[in-house]
Amino acid sequence: MLRRLSFLAILLTASLPAGAETLSCPDMSTAVQAGSCPTKAELEYGFTGFCSDNARMMDKDTICNDFEKYRALKDTSLWEAGAFQGYLSCSLTPERIRAAKPVSVAVGRAGTIQRVACTYDNEAVMAIRTRAACTPNGPASVECPAN
Repeated sequence: MLRRLSFLAILLTASLPAGAETLSCPDMSTAVQAGSCPTKAELEYGFTGFCSDNARMMDKDTICNDFEKYRALKDTSLWEAGAFQGYLSCSLTPERIRAAKPVSVAVGRAGTIQRVACTYDNEAVMAIRTRAACTPNGPASVECPAN
């Protein structure tokens, strides 16, 4: 009987969460550019193809009125900081990106995946996706219970 109770106690303890992990917004001074910025020719080619009469995009009325609107949306490059990634505007200099400080963090859910998004003072957004159910824990971190 005592063995059975000990076994049940071990099973119960093993099924309890082991704790929580804190995810903090990355320090942008460690960010690296992982992709290149598109050339003007690539942007013009994309604009022509995306905004042509045969394009079947729902939002083409909002950005196809003006090449500068399209360029502002599509002139981005992939940046990485630790496990976080973001498509940041090529109009931002690398120095300005690396000097950015976090101002807020948000958690969004899509099915079983959560997106933790850190917004910085230069409007850059770096994100990570996780299956853990995270909740904000201050302006620059989230708590994610261990599974």
